[in-house]
Amino acid sequence: MALLITDDCINCTVCEPECPNSAISAGDDRYVIDADKCTECVGHFDESQCIDVCPVDCIIVDPARTESPEQLQDKYEKLMAA
Repeated sequence: MALLITDDCINCTVCEPECPNSAISAGDDRYVIDADKCTECVGHFDESQCIDVCPVDCIIVDPARTESPEQLQDKYEKLMAA
């Protein structure tokens, strides 16, 4: 599963530098997560770092992008090989 930043985002910028895959960037109205780069920190950390630092709890699992832990690990390995 990739993560998703909801409309509750206050553009505080704390999540962007925490992402080890550089999947988070500034969007038009709020920060956004590139689902193709998001591994929910699998391969780097035990927990999603952006969720841990978000002061308004606006980062959730994207219901439209379900991935198993194995798929997230595979994505991590492909990102690291590139």
